[in-house]
Amino acid sequence: MSSGPPSWRNRDVWSISLSAFFADAGYQAVWAGFPLFLVVVLRQPVWEFGVASALAYGGGSLFSLAGARIGDRIGHRRLALLGNSAIPLLSLSALSVSPVAAIGLLCGGWWARNLRSPSRRVMLVEAVPREADRSSAFGFLHALDVGGGAVAGLYVLVGVIAGVSFRWLFLVTMAPLVVSTLALSRARTGRTEAHDATSAQASTSVTSDDPPSSSLPGAGALLTAAALYGFTYYSVGFPVLTLAQRGHHLAYGIGAFLIFQGVSAATGYMLGSQFPEGLAGRFANLGVLGYLISALGSAVLAVGYAANAGIAVLMIGVALLGFALGVVETLEPSVMSVLRPGRQAGRGFGALSAARGVGLVVANLALGFLYGLGPAWSYGYAATLAIVAAAVILLAVPAVRAAQAD
Repeated sequence: MSSGPPSWRNRDVWSISLSAFFADAGYQAVWAGFPLFLVVVLRQPVWEFGVASALAYGGGSLFSLAGARIGDRIGHRRLALLGNSAIPLLSLSALSVSPVAAIGLLCGGWWARNLRSPSRRVMLVEAVPREADRSSAFGFLHALDVGGGAVAGLYVLVGVIAGVSFRWLFLVTMAPLVVSTLALSRARTGRTEAHDATSAQASTSVTSDDPPSSSLPGAGALLTAAALYGFTYYSVGFPVLTLAQRGHHLAYGIGAFLIFQGVSAATGYMLGSQFPEGLAGRFANLGVLGYLISALGSAVLAVGYAANAGIAVLMIGVALLGFALGVVETLEPSVMSVLRPGRQAGRGFGALSAARGVGLVVANLALGFLYGLGPAWSYGYAATLAIVAAAVILLAVPAVRAAQAD
Protein backbone atom coordinates (compact mmCIF):
# COMPACT_ATOMS: atom_id res chain seq x y z
CA MET A 1 0.00 0.00 0.00
CA SER A 2 1.31 3.42 -0.93
CA SER A 3 2.09 5.70 1.97
CA GLY A 4 1.07 8.73 -0.09
CA PRO A 5 2.96 11.99 -0.55
CA PRO A 6 4.97 13.36 2.40
CA SER A 7 3.02 15.61 4.76
CA TRP A 8 5.16 18.65 4.02
CA ARG A 9 4.12 18.63 0.35
CA ASN A 10 0.90 20.51 1.06
CA ARG A 11 -1.16 23.00 -0.93
CA ASP A 12 1.02 25.96 0.03
CA VAL A 13 4.25 24.18 -0.88
CA TRP A 14 2.76 23.20 -4.23
CA SER A 15 1.51 26.74 -4.92
CA ILE A 16 4.86 28.33 -4.08
CA SER A 17 6.83 25.71 -6.02
CA LEU A 18 4.60 25.85 -9.10
CA SER A 19 4.91 29.62 -9.03
CA ALA A 20 8.69 29.17 -9.06
CA PHE A 21 8.40 26.72 -11.97
CA PHE A 22 6.44 29.11 -14.16
CA ALA A 23 8.58 32.10 -13.14
CA ASP A 24 11.75 30.35 -14.28
CA ALA A 25 10.00 29.05 -17.39
CA GLY A 26 9.64 32.73 -18.22
CA TYR A 27 12.61 34.78 -17.08
CA GLN A 28 15.26 32.08 -17.53
CA ALA A 29 14.45 32.07 -21.25
CA VAL A 30 15.44 35.73 -21.29
CA TRP A 31 18.69 35.00 -19.42
CA ALA A 32 19.44 32.16 -21.83
CA GLY A 33 18.97 34.37 -24.87
CA PHE A 34 20.07 37.78 -23.62
CA PRO A 35 23.87 37.30 -23.92
CA LEU A 36 23.39 36.09 -27.50
CA PHE A 37 20.97 38.95 -28.21
CA LEU A 38 23.35 41.56 -26.78
CA VAL A 39 26.62 40.21 -28.18
CA VAL A 40 25.50 38.61 -31.46
CA VAL A 41 22.43 40.64 -32.51
CA LEU A 42 23.29 44.07 -31.07
CA ARG A 43 27.03 43.46 -31.63
CA GLN A 44 28.19 44.62 -28.21
CA PRO A 45 31.43 43.41 -26.56
CA VAL A 46 31.28 40.60 -24.00
CA TRP A 47 32.32 42.94 -21.18
CA GLU A 48 29.01 44.79 -21.61
CA PHE A 49 27.16 41.59 -20.76
CA GLY A 50 29.36 41.35 -17.67
CA VAL A 51 28.36 44.89 -16.70
CA ALA A 52 24.68 44.12 -17.36
CA SER A 53 24.86 41.02 -15.15
CA ALA A 54 26.68 42.93 -12.41
CA LEU A 55 24.05 45.69 -12.45
CA ALA A 56 21.24 43.15 -12.34
CA TYR A 57 22.71 41.09 -9.52
CA GLY A 58 24.20 44.01 -7.60
CA GLY A 59 21.02 46.05 -7.62
CA GLY A 60 19.14 42.85 -6.90
CA SER A 61 21.08 42.38 -3.64
CA LEU A 62 19.85 45.76 -2.42
CA PHE A 63 16.30 44.87 -3.39
CA SER A 64 16.63 41.58 -1.49
CA LEU A 65 17.61 43.43 1.67
CA ALA A 66 14.79 45.93 1.21
CA GLY A 67 12.30 43.17 0.40
CA ALA A 68 13.06 41.34 3.65
CA ARG A 69 12.32 44.46 5.70
CA ILE A 70 9.28 45.55 3.70
CA GLY A 71 7.83 42.05 3.85
CA ASP A 72 8.07 42.14 7.64
CA ARG A 73 6.00 45.34 7.63
CA ILE A 74 3.34 44.73 5.00
CA GLY A 75 3.22 40.92 4.93
CA HIS A 76 5.46 38.64 2.88
CA ARG A 77 2.66 37.27 0.72
CA ARG A 78 1.64 40.75 -0.41
CA LEU A 79 5.21 41.74 -1.25
CA ALA A 80 5.91 38.45 -3.04
CA LEU A 81 2.89 38.99 -5.29
CA LEU A 82 3.87 42.60 -5.98
CA GLY A 83 7.44 41.72 -6.95
CA ASN A 84 6.41 38.68 -8.98
CA SER A 85 3.94 40.71 -11.02
CA ALA A 86 6.71 43.14 -12.12
CA ILE A 87 9.15 40.49 -13.41
CA PRO A 88 7.71 40.66 -16.99
CA LEU A 89 9.63 43.93 -17.44
CA LEU A 90 12.59 41.82 -18.56
CA SER A 91 10.44 40.20 -21.26
CA LEU A 92 10.38 43.57 -23.01
CA SER A 93 14.18 43.87 -23.27
CA ALA A 94 14.42 42.51 -26.83
CA LEU A 95 11.94 45.11 -28.11
CA SER A 96 14.68 47.73 -27.92
CA VAL A 97 17.52 48.22 -30.37
CA SER A 98 19.35 50.29 -27.74
CA PRO A 99 21.71 48.23 -25.54
CA VAL A 100 21.16 50.68 -22.64
CA ALA A 101 17.36 50.32 -22.78
CA ALA A 102 17.59 46.54 -23.15
CA ILE A 103 19.88 46.27 -20.12
CA GLY A 104 17.60 48.64 -18.15
CA LEU A 105 14.53 46.50 -18.75
CA LEU A 106 16.45 43.33 -17.92
CA CYS A 107 17.61 44.85 -14.64
CA GLY A 108 14.15 46.16 -13.75
CA GLY A 109 12.55 42.74 -14.05
CA TRP A 110 15.40 41.05 -12.20
CA TRP A 111 15.27 43.56 -9.34
CA ALA A 112 11.55 42.85 -8.96
CA ARG A 113 12.37 39.15 -8.81
CA ASN A 114 14.92 39.76 -6.03
CA LEU A 115 12.49 41.96 -4.13
CA ARG A 116 10.12 39.02 -3.71
CA SER A 117 12.68 36.21 -3.22
CA PRO A 118 13.17 36.49 0.59
CA SER A 119 9.41 36.73 1.09
CA ARG A 120 8.81 33.61 -0.99
CA ARG A 121 11.30 31.70 1.16
CA VAL A 122 9.56 32.93 4.33
CA MET A 123 6.27 31.68 2.90
CA LEU A 124 7.81 28.26 2.33
CA VAL A 125 9.22 28.13 5.86
CA GLU A 126 5.76 28.96 7.25
CA ALA A 127 4.28 26.21 5.08
CA VAL A 128 6.74 23.64 6.51
CA PRO A 129 6.94 24.12 10.31
CA ARG A 130 9.11 21.03 10.97
CA GLU A 131 12.77 21.96 10.53
CA ALA A 132 13.61 18.34 9.64
CA ASP A 133 11.46 18.67 6.49
CA ARG A 134 13.00 21.94 5.32
CA SER A 135 15.77 20.44 3.16
CA SER A 136 13.18 18.32 1.36
CA ALA A 137 10.90 21.32 0.84
CA PHE A 138 13.68 23.60 -0.40
CA GLY A 139 14.98 20.81 -2.64
CA PHE A 140 11.48 20.39 -4.08
CA LEU A 141 11.18 24.15 -4.60
CA HIS A 142 14.57 24.24 -6.31
CA ALA A 143 13.69 21.27 -8.52
CA LEU A 144 10.55 22.93 -9.84
CA ASP A 145 12.25 26.33 -9.93
CA VAL A 146 15.16 25.18 -12.08
CA GLY A 147 12.97 22.66 -13.89
CA GLY A 148 11.10 25.66 -15.23
CA GLY A 149 14.45 27.02 -16.37
CA ALA A 150 15.09 23.76 -18.23
CA VAL A 151 11.74 24.14 -20.01
CA ALA A 152 12.75 27.70 -20.88
CA GLY A 153 16.05 26.51 -22.29
CA LEU A 154 14.26 23.87 -24.36
CA TYR A 155 11.86 26.24 -26.09
CA VAL A 156 14.59 28.85 -26.64
CA LEU A 157 16.74 26.12 -28.21
CA VAL A 158 13.88 25.14 -30.54
CA GLY A 159 13.25 28.80 -31.34
CA VAL A 160 16.91 29.53 -32.13
CA ILE A 161 17.19 26.48 -34.38
CA ALA A 162 13.96 27.50 -36.14
CA GLY A 163 15.27 31.05 -36.64
CA VAL A 164 12.66 32.79 -34.45
CA SER A 165 13.74 36.32 -33.51
CA PHE A 166 14.64 37.10 -29.92
CA ARG A 167 11.88 39.71 -29.87
CA TRP A 168 9.20 37.04 -30.14
CA LEU A 169 11.01 34.55 -27.93
CA PHE A 170 11.22 37.10 -25.13
CA LEU A 171 7.63 38.28 -25.49
CA VAL A 172 6.37 34.70 -25.18
CA THR A 173 7.92 34.56 -21.70
CA MET A 174 5.26 36.92 -20.35
CA ALA A 175 2.65 34.12 -20.42
CA PRO A 176 4.33 31.78 -17.88
CA LEU A 177 5.21 34.79 -15.71
CA VAL A 178 1.54 35.71 -15.42
CA VAL A 179 0.70 32.08 -14.53
CA SER A 180 3.46 32.22 -11.89
CA THR A 181 1.79 35.13 -10.12
CA LEU A 182 -1.59 33.40 -10.25
CA ALA A 183 -0.09 30.24 -8.71
CA LEU A 184 1.58 32.24 -5.94
CA SER A 185 -1.72 33.95 -5.13
CA ARG A 186 -3.14 30.53 -4.11
CA ALA A 187 -0.65 30.22 -1.23
CA ARG A 188 -2.10 31.15 2.15
CA THR A 189 1.12 31.68 4.10
CA GLY A 190 3.02 34.95 4.48
CA ARG A 191 0.03 37.04 5.53
CA THR A 192 1.46 37.93 8.96
CA GLU A 193 2.60 41.52 9.46
CA ALA A 194 5.25 42.68 11.91
CA HIS A 195 2.83 44.12 14.47
CA ASP A 196 1.22 40.70 15.02
CA ALA A 197 4.15 39.19 16.89
CA THR A 198 2.26 36.32 18.48
CA SER A 199 0.81 35.08 15.22
CA ALA A 200 4.13 35.48 13.44
CA GLN A 201 5.96 33.35 15.94
CA ALA A 202 3.26 30.69 15.87
CA SER A 203 3.22 30.50 12.09
CA THR A 204 6.94 29.83 11.93
CA SER A 205 7.34 27.59 14.96
CA VAL A 206 10.27 25.23 14.73
CA THR A 207 9.98 21.71 16.08
CA SER A 208 13.62 20.69 16.07
CA ASP A 209 16.18 19.08 18.29
CA ASP A 210 18.71 21.74 17.33
CA PRO A 211 19.57 24.36 19.95
CA PRO A 212 18.08 27.87 19.69
CA SER A 213 19.56 30.12 17.02
CA SER A 214 21.00 32.48 19.62
CA SER A 215 23.41 29.71 20.71
CA LEU A 216 24.33 28.48 17.24
CA PRO A 217 27.51 29.74 15.60
CA GLY A 218 27.78 29.65 11.84
CA ALA A 219 25.63 32.52 10.55
CA GLY A 220 28.69 34.66 9.87
CA ALA A 221 30.48 31.79 8.16
CA LEU A 222 27.40 31.03 6.05
CA LEU A 223 27.04 34.65 4.90
CA THR A 224 30.79 34.93 4.21
CA ALA A 225 30.78 31.70 2.22
CA ALA A 226 27.64 32.79 0.34
CA ALA A 227 29.38 36.03 -0.62
CA LEU A 228 32.52 34.15 -1.70
CA TYR A 229 30.38 31.72 -3.68
CA GLY A 230 28.80 34.77 -5.24
CA PHE A 231 32.29 35.91 -6.27
CA THR A 232 32.53 32.63 -8.22
CA TYR A 233 28.91 32.33 -9.39
CA TYR A 234 28.93 34.09 -12.73
CA SER A 235 25.88 34.29 -14.92
CA VAL A 236 25.22 31.09 -16.84
CA GLY A 237 25.33 33.40 -19.86
CA PHE A 238 29.13 33.06 -19.92
CA PRO A 239 29.10 29.27 -20.50
CA VAL A 240 26.34 29.92 -23.04
CA LEU A 241 28.69 32.23 -24.94
CA THR A 242 31.65 29.87 -24.54
CA LEU A 243 29.82 26.84 -25.91
CA ALA A 244 28.25 28.85 -28.73
CA GLN A 245 31.66 30.18 -29.75
CA ARG A 246 33.44 26.82 -29.47
CA GLY A 247 30.68 24.99 -31.37
CA HIS A 248 30.21 27.83 -33.90
CA HIS A 249 26.44 27.70 -33.47
CA LEU A 250 24.03 29.42 -31.09
CA ALA A 251 22.31 26.09 -30.40
CA TYR A 252 25.36 24.79 -28.50
CA GLY A 253 25.10 27.74 -26.13
CA ILE A 254 21.42 27.12 -25.44
CA GLY A 255 22.19 23.42 -25.06
CA ALA A 256 24.67 24.29 -22.29
CA PHE A 257 21.97 26.33 -20.56
CA LEU A 258 19.57 23.40 -20.82
CA ILE A 259 22.06 20.93 -19.30
CA PHE A 260 22.87 23.34 -16.47
CA GLN A 261 19.21 23.79 -15.57
CA GLY A 262 18.28 20.14 -15.99
CA VAL A 263 21.10 18.80 -13.80
CA SER A 264 20.44 21.45 -11.15
CA ALA A 265 16.73 20.62 -11.01
CA ALA A 266 17.36 16.88 -10.75
CA THR A 267 19.91 17.44 -7.98
CA GLY A 268 17.52 19.50 -5.85
CA TYR A 269 14.72 16.97 -6.25
CA MET A 270 16.77 13.80 -5.70
CA LEU A 271 19.09 15.00 -2.93
CA GLY A 272 16.79 17.31 -0.99
CA SER A 273 15.59 14.53 1.32
CA GLN A 274 18.98 12.79 1.49
CA PHE A 275 20.96 15.43 3.35
CA PRO A 276 21.52 14.78 7.09
CA GLU A 277 19.22 16.53 9.53
CA GLY A 278 22.05 17.82 11.74
CA LEU A 279 23.22 21.36 11.08
CA ALA A 280 26.92 20.39 11.08
CA GLY A 281 26.25 17.73 8.45
CA ARG A 282 24.51 20.25 6.23
CA PHE A 283 27.43 22.65 6.59
CA ALA A 284 29.85 19.90 5.54
CA ASN A 285 27.75 18.88 2.53
CA LEU A 286 27.38 22.52 1.50
CA GLY A 287 31.15 22.93 1.51
CA VAL A 288 32.05 19.69 -0.27
CA LEU A 289 29.15 18.92 -2.61
CA GLY A 290 28.27 22.56 -3.20
CA TYR A 291 31.26 24.89 -3.24
CA LEU A 292 34.03 22.37 -4.05
CA ILE A 293 32.07 20.77 -6.90
CA SER A 294 31.43 24.27 -8.23
CA ALA A 295 35.19 24.85 -8.20
CA LEU A 296 35.67 21.59 -10.09
CA GLY A 297 33.11 22.59 -12.73
CA SER A 298 34.80 25.94 -13.35
CA ALA A 299 38.20 24.22 -13.45
CA VAL A 300 36.97 21.78 -16.12
CA LEU A 301 35.77 24.73 -18.22
CA ALA A 302 39.08 26.56 -17.75
CA VAL A 303 41.34 23.60 -18.54
CA GLY A 304 39.04 22.28 -21.25
CA TYR A 305 38.96 25.58 -23.10
CA ALA A 306 42.73 26.13 -22.73
CA ALA A 307 43.43 22.60 -24.00
CA ASN A 308 41.07 23.08 -26.95
CA ALA A 309 38.91 20.19 -25.72
CA GLY A 310 35.70 19.26 -27.47
CA ILE A 311 32.14 20.28 -26.68
CA ALA A 312 31.54 17.15 -24.57
CA VAL A 313 34.26 18.08 -22.04
CA LEU A 314 32.94 21.62 -21.68
CA MET A 315 29.44 20.25 -21.19
CA ILE A 316 30.75 18.12 -18.29
CA GLY A 317 31.99 21.31 -16.64
CA VAL A 318 28.57 22.90 -17.12
CA ALA A 319 26.85 19.82 -15.64
CA LEU A 320 29.10 19.97 -12.56
CA LEU A 321 28.16 23.61 -12.07
CA GLY A 322 24.48 22.66 -12.30
CA PHE A 323 24.93 19.90 -9.70
CA ALA A 324 26.71 22.29 -7.33
CA LEU A 325 23.98 24.90 -7.68
CA GLY A 326 21.32 22.30 -6.85
CA VAL A 327 23.14 21.50 -3.60
CA VAL A 328 23.76 25.14 -2.68
CA GLU A 329 20.21 26.30 -3.38
CA THR A 330 18.85 23.43 -1.27
CA LEU A 331 21.20 23.70 1.70
CA GLU A 332 21.88 27.45 2.05
CA PRO A 333 18.25 28.41 2.79
CA SER A 334 17.70 25.25 4.83
CA VAL A 335 20.65 26.13 7.08
CA MET A 336 19.57 29.76 7.36
CA SER A 337 16.06 28.71 8.40
CA VAL A 338 17.65 27.03 11.44
CA LEU A 339 20.09 29.83 12.25
CA ARG A 340 17.40 32.51 11.89
CA PRO A 341 13.99 30.95 12.66
CA GLY A 342 10.63 32.57 13.38
CA ARG A 343 10.43 36.35 12.99
CA GLN A 344 14.12 36.50 12.04
CA ALA A 345 13.57 34.41 8.92
CA GLY A 346 12.80 37.22 6.48
CA ARG A 347 15.88 39.22 7.34
CA GLY A 348 18.02 36.09 7.41
CA PHE A 349 16.99 35.22 3.85
CA GLY A 350 17.42 38.86 2.81
CA ALA A 351 20.97 38.87 4.20
CA LEU A 352 21.69 35.59 2.42
CA SER A 353 20.48 36.94 -0.94
CA ALA A 354 22.37 40.20 -0.40
CA ALA A 355 25.62 38.38 0.48
CA ARG A 356 25.32 36.35 -2.70
CA GLY A 357 24.45 39.49 -4.68
CA VAL A 358 27.52 41.41 -3.50
CA GLY A 359 29.71 38.60 -4.76
CA LEU A 360 27.81 38.38 -8.03
CA VAL A 361 28.59 42.01 -8.84
CA VAL A 362 32.32 41.32 -8.64
CA ALA A 363 32.04 37.92 -10.34
CA ASN A 364 30.25 39.18 -13.42
CA LEU A 365 32.45 42.26 -13.77
CA ALA A 366 35.57 40.13 -13.33
CA LEU A 367 34.44 37.48 -15.78
CA GLY A 368 33.31 40.10 -18.27
CA PHE A 369 36.74 41.72 -18.36
CA LEU A 370 38.83 38.55 -17.89
CA TYR A 371 36.90 36.98 -20.75
CA GLY A 372 38.69 39.45 -23.00
CA LEU A 373 42.00 37.82 -22.01
CA GLY A 374 40.49 34.40 -22.61
CA PRO A 375 37.67 32.30 -21.14
CA ALA A 376 40.20 30.13 -19.27
CA TRP A 377 41.21 33.13 -17.17
CA SER A 378 37.59 33.77 -16.22
CA TYR A 379 36.83 30.22 -15.17
CA GLY A 380 40.18 29.83 -13.40
CA TYR A 381 39.36 32.85 -11.24
CA ALA A 382 35.95 31.35 -10.39
CA ALA A 383 37.44 27.98 -9.46
CA THR A 384 39.97 29.56 -7.11
CA LEU A 385 37.41 31.57 -5.12
CA ALA A 386 34.99 28.63 -4.92
CA ILE A 387 37.74 26.70 -3.11
CA VAL A 388 38.08 29.59 -0.64
CA ALA A 389 34.29 29.56 -0.05
CA ALA A 390 34.45 25.82 0.68
CA ALA A 391 37.29 26.37 3.14
CA VAL A 392 35.33 29.05 5.04
CA ILE A 393 32.25 26.87 5.48
CA LEU A 394 34.20 23.69 6.33
CA LEU A 395 36.25 25.51 8.99
CA ALA A 396 32.96 26.40 10.72
CA VAL A 397 31.84 22.75 10.97
CA PRO A 398 33.68 21.88 14.24
CA ALA A 399 32.18 24.91 16.06
CA VAL A 400 28.68 24.07 14.81
CA ARG A 401 29.09 20.41 15.79
CA ALA A 402 30.30 21.40 19.26
CA ALA A 403 27.31 23.73 19.72
CA GLN A 404 24.94 20.92 18.79
CA ALA A 405 26.61 18.59 21.30
CA ASP A 406 26.11 21.07 24.19
